[in-house]
Amino acid sequence: MDWGDSCGGGYAAEVSLIARRRELAAVERLLDRVAAGSGGHLVVTGPAGAGKTALLDAAAALARARAIPVVRMDAGGLSRSIAHMDAGGLSRSIAQDGPRLILIDDVDRAGPHAAERLTHLASASRSGLIAAGSDPLGLTPELRLRGLTEAELAGLVPELPAEAVHALWLASGGLPGAALSLADELAGLGPADDPVVHLALSTPSRAAFLDLDAGLIRLLETAAGRPSPPAVRARVLARLARELLGDPSAAARRRRLIDQASAAARTAGDPGTVAEVLDARLHALWDPAAAHERLATASRIVEQARVTGDGEAERRGLFWRFVALAELGELTGAEAALTAYSRAGELAGDVEAAVMVLARQSMLATVRGRFDTAAALADEVAVRGRRAGLADTERLVGSLRSAIDVMRGDVADHVEEWQDLARRLPGHFFEATAARALAESGRGVEAGLELERLLPAVLAGSGPRWIGAVADLAMVASRVGEPAAAEALYAALLPYRGRLVVWGGANTITGPVDDHLGRLAARLGRTDDAVCHLDRAVEMEERIGALPWLAHTLVARASAARDRADGDLARARSIAERLGLAGLLAELTPPADEWRLTRDGDDWRLDAGPETVRLRDGRGVRYLRTLLAAPGQEIPALDLVAGGAGLRAPAAEPLLDAAARAAYRRRVRQLDEQLDGADRAGDAARAATLQAERTALLAELRRATGLGGRPRVQDPETERARVNATRALWATVKRIEAVAPLAGAHLRASLRTGRFFRYQPAPGGPGRWRL
Repeated sequence: MDWGDSCGGGYAAEVSLIARRRELAAVERLLDRVAAGSGGHLVVTGPAGAGKTALLDAAAALARARAIPVVRMDAGGLSRSIAHMDAGGLSRSIAQDGPRLILIDDVDRAGPHAAERLTHLASASRSGLIAAGSDPLGLTPELRLRGLTEAELAGLVPELPAEAVHALWLASGGLPGAALSLADELAGLGPADDPVVHLALSTPSRAAFLDLDAGLIRLLETAAGRPSPPAVRARVLARLARELLGDPSAAARRRRLIDQASAAARTAGDPGTVAEVLDARLHALWDPAAAHERLATASRIVEQARVTGDGEAERRGLFWRFVALAELGELTGAEAALTAYSRAGELAGDVEAAVMVLARQSMLATVRGRFDTAAALADEVAVRGRRAGLADTERLVGSLRSAIDVMRGDVADHVEEWQDLARRLPGHFFEATAARALAESGRGVEAGLELERLLPAVLAGSGPRWIGAVADLAMVASRVGEPAAAEALYAALLPYRGRLVVWGGANTITGPVDDHLGRLAARLGRTDDAVCHLDRAVEMEERIGALPWLAHTLVARASAARDRADGDLARARSIAERLGLAGLLAELTPPADEWRLTRDGDDWRLDAGPETVRLRDGRGVRYLRTLLAAPGQEIPALDLVAGGAGLRAPAAEPLLDAAARAAYRRRVRQLDEQLDGADRAGDAARAATLQAERTALLAELRRATGLGGRPRVQDPETERARVNATRALWATVKRIEAVAPLAGAHLRASLRTGRFFRYQPAPGGPGRWRL
């Protein structure tokens, strides 16, 4: 704790006079309460550079002017104090020494229980507490420090001309701390230097990846309109193009800016400028198909940067090499490039590079199933990223942690997170990731609707997240999509076969492209193509040691290649059990009392507890589906064979003629086909509506024909239809028995008694039943 008499420097004195009268008045009121013996607390929040520390300095000076002792600590001091003494004990210790002003800076770095600790401290009798942090803590009263207006900022730096003040205001966002730091830089410029251009090129962006820093973009646009040498102009235009990456509507403008920057760089002939423009080009255009070009460009960036000794540009080139090699599926080479990037960053003292390396190492650990290591590295990214002030830290850490959860099969909790990102960053296809999470968490209807909404925009799009979005929609289409959607996605992904699905700067990788192609081909009934793609995916996964991906691909291949199913499923189960892939294990071992009969391409798939059967489409399978599609009812088997649509032959003369009966039965068959479509799409609501209409139609038909017992043979044609339907159903049961003896025995017993057991609808949508 600091018990000294420091009142802060010139920064505090300046801020106390400019645009902080409201905050100082709140501090004065708190000090009045402390002096009166009642105490209280005040929370001050705002971004870095907003003047929080300066306000605490001013508060300390005001307290000492009133002879009120000051206790000052940062987040580390608060955590250490609590560790050695419980919060209540610390409060009592402070209270024993009489009224004080307690000042705590960076309180939001004290951990998740910071607000609780502050509540205890604020309860210290007769003392006042002022806590400052970047994020709201949920405690009131709270003051949010805003940026200064341009006029207010002019009063803070009266020595600067108006155009420099405007540039300073755009660069700093009006935050006084950042503005004063940048003003110090301007003070060292020569008379020939343009302060606007200098700030445009040197000011770090405050935006996270794919966000827009509107102030910096306006500053760069202002600088682009000023006369500059070719090398300077090239750098300004290139940076403007790069900063516009977050605007999906600016693709054409980014390309024009990069073309102009490239022309200016060629005119300048400066290797450092060339390297910077090449790096900006890769960022601004981000062609998903240009992995080989990225690799070649990365080498050029490194070469040009080394000519001029530009270490930062060289590190960018090394990082691009890592990204390109990851896209091409060469993870061993990618890791070597990442190591070179890491070493260069260490030598230069680049803290941002260190955080980026840790993040990619966490991602690679997840890919290989080292989940504990990946989680520990993600935690380290969180700590070091916040310490370095990286704007991307929270989103980066979130993507690393969600990747671990997704690999393990825990996706439901992340749906809202991705939907929120889709609202905050429109045009970057976060909805596709949410749709995949919906599909994998059993919400197939919602996933299918998202697929329909997103498909046209994604197919027409591009950018750093494009191939990942296409891959996510491919996973949705392979589960619940219509053939047209699966075909379109297959065509979009086909040029990338043999590669990995790499998002942005390789902070996320979601598997081989061939795995997604194989699933789409299987959905389209192209078994040979599916097996070929899945074989290539398995080969790549084995080569790079991606065991979690391998387990999932083996399950997909087992479904497509029945001759290898037993071996693939056994190996997938072994991997899943050892890695703890709960989602995959649940898929491999459905509940013992749950049956699923669903469309699988042109065929059907019956999952009966631990047994699985793939059945060719035919009358017998459709009869079986009709029996299972009436949950909670006992259906006599002879109802099915009397016309093939669950109808009984009347005991007396029919009240309907043959044409009417045929019309009813034709409609029943149409409803059966539509039910099949609802099953394939996972549309539970439509399936329920169709089933209700079918049940009502059958009831009406029975009333019209009269209730009776067993079907009566009225003519040879009816008898042939009954016998053929019976044979078809028995043939289906025999095929099931050959692969799944327990399920076959259950069905055989049911048919022999003429009745099926009772079924209840199971979670997960149409096509699932519990015995």
